[in-house]
Amino acid sequence: MNKTRTFAAAALACAGAAVTPHAFAQSSVTLYGIIDEGITYTTNQNGHSNWQMQSGVTQGSRWGLRGAEDLGGGMRAIFVLENGFDPSTGALGQNGRLFGRTAYVGLDSRFGTVTLGRQYEFMTEYLGPLSAQGQWGIYFAHAGDVDNLNGTARINNAAKYQSPILGGFRFGVLYSFGGQPGSFSTNSVVSVGGNYSNGAFNAAAVYTHIDNPYAAVYDSLPKNALYTRYLPSATSQEIYGLGGTYALGAFRFGLNATRTVFHAGLDGGNVSFNNYEGWLAYAISPALQVGGGYTLSDVNEHATGFKPRYQQANLMVDYFLSKRTDVYAMAACLTGSSGTHAQMDYVTAASSSNRQALVRVGIRHKF
Repeated sequence: MNKTRTFAAAALACAGAAVTPHAFAQSSVTLYGIIDEGITYTTNQNGHSNWQMQSGVTQGSRWGLRGAEDLGGGMRAIFVLENGFDPSTGALGQNGRLFGRTAYVGLDSRFGTVTLGRQYEFMTEYLGPLSAQGQWGIYFAHAGDVDNLNGTARINNAAKYQSPILGGFRFGVLYSFGGQPGSFSTNSVVSVGGNYSNGAFNAAAVYTHIDNPYAAVYDSLPKNALYTRYLPSATSQEIYGLGGTYALGAFRFGLNATRTVFHAGLDGGNVSFNNYEGWLAYAISPALQVGGGYTLSDVNEHATGFKPRYQQANLMVDYFLSKRTDVYAMAACLTGSSGTHAQMDYVTAASSSNRQALVRVGIRHKF
């Protein structure tokens, strides 16, 4: 009996040794999320003031699963599945997609990270966090998020590479397969970018090209009155961006500039948006932060010669009740030149005039 037990123990030990690389591979799956909810007053939507309960303003409400498995040799398999939803109604976001915010799988190693799936391009990922909308939310987007810093356009069928961080610098390349038989480039997306971080200083530069943007990334749905009319006929959308931030004690400063061009966006001519933004944040205490920003957007309709201009001012007060929960108040005002209709990003309807303003109070919880 003792010999039998000894042999069985030895056999189990050998079997365990044979499968050790698999049995002891480290893996993890994390459930996470954000719920943002609040009440917004808008001065003019279709000619009338409006009170609304809106979610996902400072950050989109979401829940997600993030996982990683150690494959050995410094390599990991990774995945993210992230759902967007509206807690006001319980409805799915991103045009009813189950994992509409992002869904990808890939490999991470000392040579960089490769991911495949629905992802963000680099205007959103690298430059967005350096802008006022990256700090405080979607209401502060440039001209209805015409430059995608806030991630209005997510990229399907995307292959993405990001380098390791070397001396504070990182770069990335994304390509989205359009999926059109006989036309490799139709509905395709190319995005390249780099960012740099060194202590208190951060900077990024990005270029993105979207072929047939209305169908490729906007689901053939209207988005914002400032640029909706240019999307259906646009053969492509090009976006250039550059920006940086600097922290000095309790202060943080940010400057950025972007250029968006809708090729053949109106009457066969190009339409361009040049956006210039500056913002400032001040931490009164570890729990209380205030901030504000200003954006100037110059538009040029090459076919008509019309050159509207938009100016937006933003204010934010944010108080943290804990590391995971904060309450906030914000205000914004968008003014366009004569002959335009104002509409801030994520506001349901455009103003009947060239001005729209809002105030909001809300609560955000992270888990």
